[in-house]
Amino acid sequence: MIQSSSLDASVLFDESIAVLWIGGLLLDGIEWFLDHVFGAGMDVLADLLGTPMLGYPYMQRAYLAAVCIAVIGPVVGTFLVHREMAMIGDTLAHTAFAGVAVGLFLNSALSLTLSPLLTAFVVAVVTALLVELLVEHAGAYSDTSLAIVLTGGFAVGSILITATDGGIAVGIDAYLFGSLATVSTENVGILVLMSVIVGSLVTLAYRPLLYVTFDATAARAARLNVHLYKRLMVVLTALVVVSAMQIMGVILVAAMLVVPVAAAAKVAQSFKQSILLAIFAAEFAAIAGVTLSYVYGIAAGGSIVVAAIAVYAATFGFQGVVQRLLTVWRLRSRRLGQTREGLEADGGERE
Repeated sequence: MIQSSSLDASVLFDESIAVLWIGGLLLDGIEWFLDHVFGAGMDVLADLLGTPMLGYPYMQRAYLAAVCIAVIGPVVGTFLVHREMAMIGDTLAHTAFAGVAVGLFLNSALSLTLSPLLTAFVVAVVTALLVELLVEHAGAYSDTSLAIVLTGGFAVGSILITATDGGIAVGIDAYLFGSLATVSTENVGILVLMSVIVGSLVTLAYRPLLYVTFDATAARAARLNVHLYKRLMVVLTALVVVSAMQIMGVILVAAMLVVPVAAAAKVAQSFKQSILLAIFAAEFAAIAGVTLSYVYGIAAGGSIVVAAIAVYAATFGFQGVVQRLLTVWRLRSRRLGQTREGLEADGGERE
């Protein structure tokens, strides 16, 4: 027994060392990318445009983080919106807030050094699986289940904050509202890693996810594991939410799952096109929002969301123009067809 315990401890120690080593390599890789690739490119752009802010390291981190959020948000959000599960992003964001509060509470009460993002990841993933289970069994009352989990998560977070006499309230503000100044290299590394993971998983499981999104019954008939793919999507949503909360803030992070997708849906003619247009809309909103945040000293998350809503509002005008053009074209085609029929009926010649 003693030998077995010693062996297990040795294996666990070796695995921990391996994880730390891999994590260190990833962090070094992100730092190298930020300094020598992305940072160097931004420095050149700053000189060309005469905008010094593009050369500041913290702004470069903020822009890269925003670009990553603008990719993974719409990729996952497109599936959620078409499943009519847009509210799940908001639900997981509020439970991620509880996860952050758990981490800060444990650090304060037990003098630990847990990362609040780590506890937020754990809480959000567990909640995502619970939410999917509730939705499966709640049926028509799925929105009620989501509302209960949302308010419950925020309630737990507020209780933990007050349990320490407000001592962790200062630490949690950055997670509630987001901040450009608090975006660290580690945060950017997490977002880049999540972008790779989410993008790879969605690419590999694209067709099954598409079938499950639009026709779960047909997917079951085709012997697809519908429950597995639904759980995969909510877990990916949880990862996106927690990854993005540092810059967007808990309150606004869910908007990047919904608003760009809603804007793209107004003009897209296919599902793939909807994803691509949503990413373009989100990228514009993210870059514009970060820029406005720096120039006017306002919240980054709020700026990004307002920019995304502006894009959504603009699609209404664009959609109206397209619809009017299509209506005119159809009317002219119909009149031309009627004219030709009249000429033929009267013995006239076809033009």
